[in-house]
Amino acid sequence: MSRRRVLVVGGGIAGLTAAHDLAADHDVTVLEASDRVGGKLRVEQIAGARVDVGAEAMLNRRPEGVALAREAGLELEHPAIAASRLWTGDALKPLPRSLMGVPLDLDDLEASGVLSPEGMARVRQEPALPPTDLGADISVGQLVGERFGDEVVDQLVEPLLGGVYAGRAREISARAAVPQLVAMAARGSLTEAAAALPVSDAPVFAGIPGGMGRLPEALAASGRFAVRTGADVERIVRDGSGFRVTVAGEVLEADAVVLATPAAPSAFLLMDLVPDAAATLARITSADVVVVTFAVREIEARPLLDLASSGFLVPPRERRAIKASTFSFAKWDWVRRAGRGAGPHGEDLLYLRTSLGRAGERVLQLQDHLLEVGSLADLHAATGVRLEPVATHVQRWPAGLPQYAVGHLDLVVSVRDAVGEVPGLAVCGAAYDGVGIPAVIGSARRAAAQVRSAQ
Repeated sequence: MSRRRVLVVGGGIAGLTAAHDLAADHDVTVLEASDRVGGKLRVEQIAGARVDVGAEAMLNRRPEGVALAREAGLELEHPAIAASRLWTGDALKPLPRSLMGVPLDLDDLEASGVLSPEGMARVRQEPALPPTDLGADISVGQLVGERFGDEVVDQLVEPLLGGVYAGRAREISARAAVPQLVAMAARGSLTEAAAALPVSDAPVFAGIPGGMGRLPEALAASGRFAVRTGADVERIVRDGSGFRVTVAGEVLEADAVVLATPAAPSAFLLMDLVPDAAATLARITSADVVVVTFAVREIEARPLLDLASSGFLVPPRERRAIKASTFSFAKWDWVRRAGRGAGPHGEDLLYLRTSLGRAGERVLQLQDHLLEVGSLADLHAATGVRLEPVATHVQRWPAGLPQYAVGHLDLVVSVRDAVGEVPGLAVCGAAYDGVGIPAVIGSARRAAAQVRSAQ
């Protein structure tokens, strides 16, 4: 029996995962419009070392990401320091233990000083509230605010959602973003349910020495499937039992197609093929984000080492330029090692980065210089350390993170139902089941299984 030909549109981690899975019994080609694969998993040379300029970690407690990294023959590393701070009220305060902002320890929360006495009193009233009956989807902000008060939303939920989704708490779907909290709230007190969660010794996050960007590089270099970069797909049409895919005027034939592109380009490519799915996908908006990475001389930045922190988050109510900073040199041993002797004169460097951009903000309109100056000003205000980088890298991610609005899960079901009517067609990526690396990999493996089952 001849091997079926599959075209995967999109060379991010979703497309590469789908190709990796399908290559066992299909002839697979990945079509990537840009000049390189990897999507938002990318490493760049900054001063004398290669470091991540996109996603730099994945959840370790979900299996998909770490399993794929091991399949690709890559080692894993866990954060050396996982203690993050919250920059609020002109001070770096301990980030209380929480489940997406829901406190796991009320005494720990009070000791952090993150909430006012009034806000803390409101939190302590939560166990007496009746269960929250969610007959319909609501926002994360509404769910947490009704149970703990708006101060918890503004001080804890907002900066955490800003880091994960680049979103806003009062717009992000609770069922899509925090299903565990929805289930807990339906049973009763979130405080009591969170406190009763089993404690795991497993690290929360994992990374790859040399950068998360090594994962797509390893998949593409495996030889299991073909990769074409600079291949901008213009149109997909149904042709009998297969598909005709137009790439820069060239027509490719395939038995199956996996669309692993963001919501907007997927909607464009589905307009003729599955118009209902295209119209639904077009409703998903995205946030622009920017990552600014600095290489600084260790001898000048030693006070940062004394903070013994992996970085800090910034609530939007603080009205700062940045929404977070990661002290990569403290979080990852491999980054600290990479910085040794990496300076222009052989001096030791420390690498750290800032993140900018929430839904509705126009960070891409700012020039690189302004992004760099604003980041350095905020780092100085937060830490008291004035940094003079030896190298800076500004990475822009237009439409980098899809926004899971209220009702997102129903939207995804609608898209998949419509796409499922076309045998051999599947969709996957960050627009569907979660924006984290393990969730995106899981989405890709689901799409690969769907293609295989349609034979």
